[in-house]
This record gives sequence, C-alpha cells and structure tokens, in this order.
Amino acid sequence: MSSTKYIFVTGGVVSSLGKGIAAASLGRLLVERGLRVTIQKFDPYINVDPGTMSPFQHGEVYVTDDGAETDLDLGHYERFIDRSLSQVNNVTTGRIYLSVITKERRGEYLGSTVQVIPHITDEIKAAIRRLAPDHDVVITEIGGTVGDIESLPFLEAIRQFRQEVGRDNTLFIHLTLVPFIAATAELKTKPTQHSVRELMQIGIQPDILVCRTERPLSEELKRKIAQFCNVDFGCVVESPDVRSIYEIPLKLHEQGLDREVCMRLHLETKDPDLRGWAQMVDKILNPAERVRIAVVGKYTELADSYKSIHEALVHGGIANECGAQVEWISSDRFTDQAAAGELLAGYDGLLVPGGFGVRGVEGMLEAIRWAREHKLPFFGICLGLQSAIIEFARDVVKLPDTNSSEFAPECENPVIALMRSQEGIQELGGTMRLGAYPCKLRPGSRVAQAYGALEVSERHRHRYEVSNAYRDVLAEYGMRCSGLSPDGSLVEMIELPDHPWFIGCQFHPELKSRPTRPHPLFAGFVGAARQQHRARRGAVPSQAERPSQLAGRRD
Repeated sequence: MSSTKYIFVTGGVVSSLGKGIAAASLGRLLVERGLRVTIQKFDPYINVDPGTMSPFQHGEVYVTDDGAETDLDLGHYERFIDRSLSQVNNVTTGRIYLSVITKERRGEYLGSTVQVIPHITDEIKAAIRRLAPDHDVVITEIGGTVGDIESLPFLEAIRQFRQEVGRDNTLFIHLTLVPFIAATAELKTKPTQHSVRELMQIGIQPDILVCRTERPLSEELKRKIAQFCNVDFGCVVESPDVRSIYEIPLKLHEQGLDREVCMRLHLETKDPDLRGWAQMVDKILNPAERVRIAVVGKYTELADSYKSIHEALVHGGIANECGAQVEWISSDRFTDQAAAGELLAGYDGLLVPGGFGVRGVEGMLEAIRWAREHKLPFFGICLGLQSAIIEFARDVVKLPDTNSSEFAPECENPVIALMRSQEGIQELGGTMRLGAYPCKLRPGSRVAQAYGALEVSERHRHRYEVSNAYRDVLAEYGMRCSGLSPDGSLVEMIELPDHPWFIGCQFHPELKSRPTRPHPLFAGFVGAARQQHRARRGAVPSQAERPSQLAGRRD
C-alpha cells in the first residue's frame, strides 16, 4: 500500500484569497523538511485547459516542460517548491468530462448509466492517485469557492478519497477570510463560521484553518474560531497581508503549520532550515537600490496576465541585490516617438512581453524604437522579439511594407511568418508550438555569456517565427541571430551587439525562473537596468557587479 500522504486545500467566503500561495508555501516548508512534494490544481471550469481563454479573465497561461497549458497557480507551485510540473498537475472539469465521455463512447462502462457519482468522482480520484508514485506528499488545491456549484464534484471526490485511503493519510486545509470592518474597528469571524458549515454539509470537516486577514488575530478570536468551527486551537493559522508573497512560508512556519501537518499525517522529518529562504526574502524587502522597469504590453489592465514576468523580474532583482519596481503601461498609449519619450523617460529598462493579435502592436514598435535609439536596456519575449524584428526591418533596414503575416497577411515583407508545422491547423486549443525545446547559442554572444552555456532548454508558446528569408539582411545591418534551434531552422534569440542590452527571445524564460535560481536573462536584464540607473547618477559598476556574472548556469 502506498505511503503517500494527501493534503487538500479548499477556499471559502470569497475567491482570490490566495489558496495557490498557501499551497505553494506549505509545499516549500515540506520540501525544506526533506520530503518529496508535488502540487496539483483542480480548476472547476469546463474549458479543457486555459489555452484559449482571455488573459483579461483568466490571467496568464502557464506552460510546463511537457507542453501543457495550465493555470497560473502552477507557476507559483514551481517557483516555491523548485520542481518542474506537468499536465497531470492541472486538471479541469472539461478534461475530466472529456475523459469520461471518451471512455463511454468506447464502451468502457459496459452499458452503465454514466453519472457524476461514481464516474466523474472516480475520474477525479484517479487524477489524484496518478501523482502518488515517487512523492511523499501530494498537495491538491481545489479551485473556486465552497458553495459554488461547479466545485461540488471535486469536493465530493475528496470526501470519498479520505474514506478510501484513511484519515491518517489525508488532511483538509480550508482557507477563509476574516474581514476587518472599519466602521466598528472589528475583525469578524462569522464568514469563516458559515464557510466551514457549508463545507461540513458536504461531509468535509477541515483539520486546519488558514485565515486571511489584514489585521493580526488575537488569541481570543482564534479560540472563538476554533470553538465554532470544530478545530483545535493550534490549527487556526493566520495568513496576514505581506509585502512579498515569498514571506508567506516564513509566516506560516512561525505559527507551526508545517509541524502540525507532519504530526497529523505521522510524517517523521528533519527540522527545516529556512535561513537561505529568509535571506532571499530580506534581499527583496530591503534592497540597496531600486530600478524602474516598464512592461509595455497588450493586457496590462490585469497584472495577472503577466504574473510570471513580474516574478522573474523580482528574481532578477535578487540576483543583482536591487529591487525591481515593475510598472505596467498599455502599448496603446505609444502613439508616436514623442509619446514614447514621455512615457519611458525615467525608466531603467523596457520589457515587451508576449501576446496575440494586432491590437497594440504599433505602440510596441514605437516603444522598442525609442529604447533602441536611446540605448535603454530592452528585453523582448515572444511577441516582443517579433516586434523588435519588425521595428528593426522598418526603421533600420528600411524594408517597405514590413510586418508579420499574423497582422498583415498580404504585406510585401513578412519578416515574421507562420511556422510550417502550423499550416493547415484549424483548431486553436493545444495546437501551438508548446513546451520545452533545445536552443543552441552563438559562442561569444551576450546571451551565451549570460547563460554560461552554449545549449539551453526553454519553454515555448507560439505559432509564428522569424522568416529565414530575412536573416542575412538583418545581420548585414547589425542584428545578430544569437540563438537557433539545433538544426538551425528556427531563430530563437536575437541581440544588438552595439547596444547596452537589446535581447529578444522567442521562448518564455520567465516560466523557468525561481526565487532561489533567478533566470540568467532576467538577471542580466535587471543588471543592465541597474547599470543604466547608476550611469544616470554618475556611478559606474565594477566588473565584479556586471550582470553576466550574477546568475548561475542553467540548462
């Protein structure tokens, strides 16, 4: 019989309380205790995956090494536990139903009437068990809020799961809200009580409560919550508002959450050593200096659309022992070079992230041109690389009617074109170039210096590529293709050698950055921004402080 332990994290009262951060933080604490941990997310929406969902509704799509398009919470999981996850770590209602219906069509249910119980719940439980091999602990976050009709099959499944594997092998953690009412200057526990009652009506008694609160919980309030929610006093844990999400593991450890979890699951572990994590958090909270980074994109109204970009910039700040102050600017605001100058004045770096569709692209081109001409450190990712190619071809090479075939299919010079492997594909979901692919770097290039390697593996999510017909003319005018696919057929990275930092990549390096292992490109970019910041103040960094030497080698 498997010795794997299972922890289920649910949420109540309101959405967006931070279940993903809580699950990831607990995962980090258990990893520090020497346990093999993985984390899984159940999303109650009927979409098979978030790949075709609007960034304004869902936030970013997080891509794993195996090419799965997943919820952004998987990014938190990977960053906190420093483990690469896969498709099995993100399960949606749509994927569950698709699997069940496919089995029904094949006759695998032998003529049975297919129902939510047992067929849907059995499929959910199978998804949980799929992660058991090679892991001591499986943490499963149930998306949505207790009381939502969409979450009911998942809650019923985990109720059954406890019955099947036993109480000693399962643990229920419920995240809830204790709001502060300004009019009476009181914290109110009633929403938490009702949320737990709702969960108990389903048949689930939470073992531990994690209470989100903007004010500290008094001992009296904790005892009240414990009494009315039928949990031990030591199992009422507060999750306060913090300046950095990376503080949360430390806050939860101070209250003994990981100790309580290990005791209840009969896990014998070593004591965690959080000194390295605490030092990393201190670098975030108390930087010696700060740089201002402008992120110019299409979906800036919702910062979650670029969640991994933000975190990777924070990590780049850690590598350079400086703070990265990230500010979001809609590319629609860049109407011309005068507007670009006004908007980018005072920034130390420009990052243009990925996106789809023509809206806002002309504004990106204006921003990139200003950064190129005024020697502002620039980092282009996916669409950011493609936009940099278009701008260079237009304004430096002077090619007429230059564009991407995505935006102008009939243009005279499509420097960005649909990949051959994408031709004829009609369906949108799960059909892009997805997941990890190798990339060979040009010896002596800035990117090779940043990585400290000549071959790397990075994650992709795109349909369009740099047209090979224009590689020679771009190189003639000074744009170097510094990263290629192993067979040389795909341009993966570009750079301008005569610019302080002008680098573009077709892949998404933000997806592989960790707070404990900042991605070399983000470390280099923030380092270049720091040099820009210091140059404006008249300070010149020493060779030992240059960005290429601040990040560890990655492969």
